Amino acid sequence: MLKNHPKGLIGAALSNMGERFGFYIMMAILLLFLNYKFAFTGSQGAIIYSVFYAMIYILALVGGVIADRTKKYKSTILAGLILMSIGYVLLAIPTPTPVQNKTLILILTCLGLFSIAFGNGLFKGNLQAVVGQLYDNPRYTEKRETGFQIFYMFINIGAMFAPLMAVGLRNWWVQSKGFQFNADLPALCNEWLSGNMTTEASTRFSELAAQVGSASTDLTVFANEYLNVFMTGYHYSFGIAILAMLISLVIFIVNKNSLPDPAAKVVSKKEKSSSPVAEMDTREIRQRLYALFAVFGVVIFFWFSFHQNGQTLTLFANDYTRLLKLDLGFTTLEGAEVFQTFNPFFVVFLTPIVIAFFGWLKARGYEISTPKKIAIGMGIAAAAFAVMSLGSMGLATDAERKAMGGLSDAMRVTPWLLIGTYLILTVAELFISPLGIAFVSKVAPPQYQGIMQGGWLSATALGNQLLFLGVIFYKSIPIWATWCIFVTACLISMFTMIFMLKWLERVAK
Repeated sequence: MLKNHPKGLIGAALSNMGERFGFYIMMAILLLFLNYKFAFTGSQGAIIYSVFYAMIYILALVGGVIADRTKKYKSTILAGLILMSIGYVLLAIPTPTPVQNKTLILILTCLGLFSIAFGNGLFKGNLQAVVGQLYDNPRYTEKRETGFQIFYMFINIGAMFAPLMAVGLRNWWVQSKGFQFNADLPALCNEWLSGNMTTEASTRFSELAAQVGSASTDLTVFANEYLNVFMTGYHYSFGIAILAMLISLVIFIVNKNSLPDPAAKVVSKKEKSSSPVAEMDTREIRQRLYALFAVFGVVIFFWFSFHQNGQTLTLFANDYTRLLKLDLGFTTLEGAEVFQTFNPFFVVFLTPIVIAFFGWLKARGYEISTPKKIAIGMGIAAAAFAVMSLGSMGLATDAERKAMGGLSDAMRVTPWLLIGTYLILTVAELFISPLGIAFVSKVAPPQYQGIMQGGWLSATALGNQLLFLGVIFYKSIPIWATWCIFVTACLISMFTMIFMLKWLERVAK
């Protein structure tokens, strides 16, 4: 699979793998961390999550501008890694829960998130631009799509283990303090302390407190103790991300000399370059930019749906799904966050299959264009949320579930519903994300490589900014109807891409 690919691909992929490891530790736990830490009961945590996730991608545009203007792509990438490390340090410092000075701690938390988002903006798009230039050499041009799929697979290896380590460390800490993990208890503790709990929920809270090992008959004392222990475990999980960032930093420094510099791509004829490129005329540049902006607009709806894995799908795992449990002796792997390991696992497992499938079609003269693959991927994503809608029929609403103090295992759905959904969504992702990045790399004019990669990520940002709407729907309408909204969004994306297909294929030639 790695045969006939440029040397720098593996170094770039490994550097991104370490960064993604840290990032997906955070994304696996962020929404639940915000809700439990600050006792959020509505969409406040989802809004902070959405703004942060949007900033990660919109600041990639800023990072692209900085790199394009300064012509220092590698230095910009390095600065991004350092800035992200600082952000994780701010999140990893344990602070008492329940939070006494909520304003101060929330400001520090948001400052840490901004540092991570800005660092990611300096890092992500520019590294993709560097990888794209590896394939501008005529020797490797035909391998561009496959190269980005390999790059995408490597970074998901890091993402695959991240949620498991975060959950394992948190649950180990909870158990070391004499308690057991329970998915419903953090929210119930906050409800008890706020005084907003139904009689039925109070009864269940008392029963769960006894089950997890409460040494006190005073439920207020228990609520304070359990919350503080549970959230300290989350803080320590952020600490793992610091280590991952440092590893990524070392890998990049060691391998940066083997990576090209996009600043050298547009050169005069007298200058030497590994792959000199002639200047494009104004009309061609305009057509290419129009095509890229059209694709950027369409994928907003897809990312609004797909990135619900950190929002409504995580809430659904925590509230309505029978949790998977693996006892390792010193800790247990149990929690809603565990489900987020399936998407990167399927990426790693399915990428070679998808690459082989596309190669098989090409060998038989049935090659599918990149825009067409993206349209197909959006249809597959719609099918995934249709499965979720069917599997959620008859479930209690969020308000009904809260009034009962949570659902027993008998009232929850099988974990295979979420696992199957993640499998289908991953197939959709492999038709869209790595191929979309390759499309941008191929179509973007040479002098706008960094900023156009930032544009792709900015479109993702706009979709992410809308993520909180999913949580609002989740809390106000039947669960099955929430998934129908995402089916509609993905279908809008698919049919719009089909409408523009011939034009996009012509521009991409």
